Amino acid sequence: MKLVRALISVTFGAFPALAGGQATEIYKCVDGAGRLTYTSDKRDTADKKYKKCQLVSREINVVPGQKPNTGKPTTAGRELGRFPRETPAQAATAKGRQREILQKELESEQSALTRAKQELSAQEQVRTGNEQNYARVEERLRPFKDNIETHEKNIEALRRELSNLR
Repeated sequence: MKLVRALISVTFGAFPALAGGQATEIYKCVDGAGRLTYTSDKRDTADKKYKKCQLVSREINVVPGQKPNTGKPTTAGRELGRFPRETPAQAATAKGRQREILQKELESEQSALTRAKQELSAQEQVRTGNEQNYARVEERLRPFKDNIETHEKNIEALRRELSNLR
């Protein structure tokens, strides 16, 4: 009879490990000085230095099993070759829309550059009484020149993108 009980306890004790799960029991114990100790070792709860031990939580940790390999190549859960593809007509339409957008942006940058140059020339004509040396004039005109430089770089980048589309 003892042999049967031993086999049963071994069988049921090993079952969670075979199933991929493991039970974790956390105990809260109080020692003679009133300090709390948390442990997962059942032997610590039987120790004489702890007055009172109680089970706080019992969790079962389960590791998900791996899916069997079917031999088919996959990428991110999809079979290769089955994801949506773009037709040549759709690609041409998309490039046409992209070209139109870039041309509109180029035109707006060119008009902004023209306005910035006009603002700079208007500011160059203005002389105030406190600008007796040329460094102060340059300091006042620096934001206008920087604005022109920014628009010129944007135009250059847009032209480069347009040339890459063709």
